Amino acid sequence: LVRDVLVRMEIRSFAKTTGGKGIHVVVPLRPRSSWAEVKAFSRAVALEIVRSQPGRYVAVASKAARRGRIFIDYLRNGRGATAVAPYSLRAREGVPVALPISWKKLEATRSGNSIQVEHGVAWKLQTRSDPWARFGDIGQVLPVVRSR
Repeated sequence: LVRDVLVRMEIRSFAKTTGGKGIHVVVPLRPRSSWAEVKAFSRAVALEIVRSQPGRYVAVASKAARRGRIFIDYLRNGRGATAVAPYSLRAREGVPVALPISWKKLEATRSGNSIQVEHGVAWKLQTRSDPWARFGDIGQVLPVVRSR
C-alpha cells in the first residue's frame, strides 16, 4: 500500500526486510530536501494511509494504539533516527537478515524477519540479481508537503 501511494505520486521506492518485524520502504532522493521536509512528507503519506484504513493502520508509536494494527513508522525519517543497514545480520533466533528485496519477492515474504542468513545467501547466489541495482540512478525529489 505504501508503494502504491508513492507510485501515484510518481515516486519510485524500494523494499528491504529489516530482520525484525517490519519492512522498510526506501526512497532514493537527490540531496535537496531538508530533514524536516522529508519527515513531513513521510508523515503525510503515513497519515493518508491511516485515514484510508484506520482499522488496519496506525501512525502512532504507542504500543497500546498499535495493538492489532500495522504501524507505519514515519519517525524513522527524522535526523538522528536509526535504521538497520541492508545486509545486516540480526542477533535474533535464526539470524534473520535485513535484505534488499524486490516488490514481487516481498509479496511472498511473511514478515521482516522471515529471511534468515542461510536463505538470504542462497537466494542471492541463485538469483545473482540486485533488486536495488538502479537505486543510485534515481534522481527524484519530493513534492513539498506542509505539516498539519
